Amino acid sequence: MRTAVITGAARGIGREISIRLSRDFEHLVVVDMSPNLAETALELEALEVTVTPVQANLTTDDGIAQVVDSVDTVAALVNNAGITRDSRLVNMDEEDFRAVLDVNLGAPFRLVEELAQNWAGEASVVNIASRAYLGNFGQFNYAMSKGGVVGLTRALAMSLAPDVRVNAVAPGLTATEMIETIPEDVISRMVAAVPLSRVGKPSEIADAVAWLCSSESSYVTGQVVVVDGGRSLT
Repeated sequence: MRTAVITGAARGIGREISIRLSRDFEHLVVVDMSPNLAETALELEALEVTVTPVQANLTTDDGIAQVVDSVDTVAALVNNAGITRDSRLVNMDEEDFRAVLDVNLGAPFRLVEELAQNWAGEASVVNIASRAYLGNFGQFNYAMSKGGVVGLTRALAMSLAPDVRVNAVAPGLTATEMIETIPEDVISRMVAAVPLSRVGKPSEIADAVAWLCSSESSYVTGQVVVVDGGRSLT
C-alpha cells in the first residue's frame, strides 16, 4: 500500500489535502492534536481508503515517535500543521515566538529527519509554507517560520535527492477557520489586493499538493509553488 502522511489534517487545508490524496494513495496517516481528527478519519474511511489517525503533539519526542511508529514506508509526507500567534514585533511574547517556530518549522524538520529510513522509492515531501514568507505586517514570527520552511525545503531537496523530492506550496488568503476571526472590512481590503479578486479555496491548495506528490511532477524539486491569486505580484 502506498502511504501518505498528512499533518494538521483535522480541519481546513489539511483536511482538504487528505480528502484529495485519498484518490491517489491507499493508506493515509492523518496527524493532528485536535480531537476533531476522529471526525476527519471517519470522513476519509467513507471514501474507501485505509486511515490511521494519530493524535499527537509534533513538538514532542513522543509525538514524532507516534507518527514514525504508525508507518512502514512513506510515499508522500505533507507537513501542513501550523499555528499563528500574531503580534507586532514590539509586543511579541517570547513564548508565542518560540511556539510558532517550534510547530511551523521545527516539527517538519524533525519529522523528515526521523522518517529517514522509511521513504519509499521516489517519495515526495511537500511543506506548506505561506505567501507570508515574503513578509506580513503583524506576523513577525509566522513570516519568519514560513521563510524558514522555504529554506528547509531547498536544503532538504538537495540532501535527499535523488530518492526523495522536496517542494513547498505557499498559499495566500484561503477560506479556512483562520480567517473567520478577521473583521469583514479587513478581509475586503485584503481581497482587493488580490489580482484574481477573491479568497482561495482549500481545494485549490490541495490540488497543488497532489500534483507535487504525483509522478506528473517527477522532475520538480526544491521549488515553491505560490497559490495566492497573484497577490505576491503586487
